[in-house]
Amino acid sequence: MLSKILILFILSASSMASAPVELNVYTSRKEHLVKDIFAAYQKETGTKINYKTGKAGELIQNIMSEGKNSPADLFMTVDAGNLGYAASKNILDKTNSKFLSQNIPTHLRDSQNRWFALSLRARTIVVNTNKVSVSKALSYEDLGSKEWKGRLCLRTSKKVYNQSLVAMLIAEHGKDKAKKIVKGWIDNTVEIFSNDTSALKAVASGRCDVTIVNTYYFGRLQKKNPKIPLKIVWPNQKSYGVHVNVSGAGIVKTSKHKKEAVKFLEWLASSKAQMSFAQINMEYPILKGIKNDPLVDSWGHFKTNNSFNLSLASTLQKDAIKLMHEVGYK
Repeated sequence: MLSKILILFILSASSMASAPVELNVYTSRKEHLVKDIFAAYQKETGTKINYKTGKAGELIQNIMSEGKNSPADLFMTVDAGNLGYAASKNILDKTNSKFLSQNIPTHLRDSQNRWFALSLRARTIVVNTNKVSVSKALSYEDLGSKEWKGRLCLRTSKKVYNQSLVAMLIAEHGKDKAKKIVKGWIDNTVEIFSNDTSALKAVASGRCDVTIVNTYYFGRLQKKNPKIPLKIVWPNQKSYGVHVNVSGAGIVKTSKHKKEAVKFLEWLASSKAQMSFAQINMEYPILKGIKNDPLVDSWGHFKTNNSFNLSLASTLQKDAIKLMHEVGYK
């Protein structure tokens, strides 16, 4: 009888030891942008990826309120401002990974390795091709000059994408000059929209001539209508380059499966996952040598701002928001 009990105990222990690990990801990325990537990892490794979607701020608050009982293993979101905010709330762990440190450039990860970029998006200038010469060299600063009076459309300052852009301007120029640039934008603005797509449509319809958007919003419209009268003009090619931001992720401090979470994060930065990230949402991969979506390639090459460490997007976020408020950028 005792031997039977011992055998059952051994079998039970063996079964528990071999049970597949499950990881829980809290992500602000839309489900259709991540579900196939998560499924691919599960198929390859046997590790099941459960995920909870929502707005970045809400997910951060969830993790904080859940405390040590949080089921979250990884936090994934867009914009370095959001990633930096999560790190500042002390919910992300420092991750020691030779693979991540070697493959993700310093300016695209947290200074303490609490989060890492997984894909790039450029915040660029787009013009109406019927009203603006596409050969014209432009900069973010130019759009505050009198030449563009009554010709500019913008997305709201409430969106973190623009807060990070202004944070970059503060880092490059200092608060006073950055404030002058952004005030120039507001003086020239025809209308402020809640999203990039609406701003692009306003430019295409002739309500304004130029706007500042993330490239993938432009790509979505161009894919639907290849003849849309819009064109990317890469800004600041004679100075510091195009402002780029990221989607990224970090490991939650209270994760019960940190070893497995590190493996998953490394896989997300591998060539296989990078290709999916780049093509699903027409973003740019972090790793070199990964093929872009053909439409993305058609936009041409450009110089990016590699001097701006994206950790500053969070550090300077309060200053950026205050500056935007002071000049009436709603």
